Amino acid sequence: MAGLAFVGVRKDYGEIRAIRGLDLDVAPDELIVLVGPSGSGKSTALRLAAGLEDVTEGSISIGGRDVTQVPPAGRNVSMVFQNYALFPHLTVAENIGFGLRARRVPRTETRARIESAAAVVGCSELLERAPAELSGGERQRVALARALVREPDVFLLDEPLSNLDAQLRVSMRAELKELHQRVGGTMVYVTHDQVEALTLGNRVAVLREGKLQQLGTPDEVYGRPANRFVACFIGSPAMNIFAGRLEEGAVRAGPFVFSPAPRNGLLEEQRFEVGIRPEHVQVTASEGMPATVNVVEVAGSETFVHLVAEGEALIARVPSQARPSPGDTVRVRAESDHANFFDAVSGERLA
Repeated sequence: MAGLAFVGVRKDYGEIRAIRGLDLDVAPDELIVLVGPSGSGKSTALRLAAGLEDVTEGSISIGGRDVTQVPPAGRNVSMVFQNYALFPHLTVAENIGFGLRARRVPRTETRARIESAAAVVGCSELLERAPAELSGGERQRVALARALVREPDVFLLDEPLSNLDAQLRVSMRAELKELHQRVGGTMVYVTHDQVEALTLGNRVAVLREGKLQQLGTPDEVYGRPANRFVACFIGSPAMNIFAGRLEEGAVRAGPFVFSPAPRNGLLEEQRFEVGIRPEHVQVTASEGMPATVNVVEVAGSETFVHLVAEGEALIARVPSQARPSPGDTVRVRAESDHANFFDAVSGERLA
């Protein structure tokens, strides 16, 4: 398999700048996920890689070959679309093999490759059906088989699970990850769903307004967010953010006090904010600052508790068997090891 590289890529639509100097190197056989809110440029980046859009500035290469000016047919990439893009008048087998017939692959080889791709994604029994006879999950399998059968250098997947119901999305997500582990391939997967991004990707690229905010493993992006945006976008519920201040050698942030002040030298000359993830907020009966429980959300094995402490709203994630009730007075605390520090002006992480 070949790698994919964006170097200084910019894409403008008139006065709208959709991609702003994207530098991204996808290694051969890597599954990388582009994640971000609507309008962040993630689908545009995918279309640029496929050759469906022209680059305004910069270059794109596949396997070390500059393909910036190469038309889609010459890039040897396969794209799986959000709406599957199956031809309704063709059978499943004809849909899977459409690209091979267009390239005049011999009929016997075409059939063998169709059957092989269908077997890989588990849709062999569907080959003679029409798309209208398929469920959403079955259509997704056919779209994946159509991508696999071409044996491309790069797979591009544009929110392929977004039209499925929640339960099917979870099962298909696991199947996609297992498929990549089994057959390999360089894959770039676009989603707005951060859970999908963290569970699928070898690495995750977080985009905002056409700019790359952070690139790293799921653990790196979640555990050491590069800036305030990544900290709040990745993770559900979002990270609690408080204005921080230094007082007598300690850091105060909302209801939390960290003494002695961690990273004291970095913080003294800056306005800063402190972020604590909900799972790191400890709700106790006796330690920490008093807090009032406003709302309790039960989500199976865990519970999200919305509280107010020292005039600040915050969320804690607690085991369901330990949940308080609305109106209760509890205490909250957090360890400094779990605190994230961000510059209050730029939003960038403080080392």
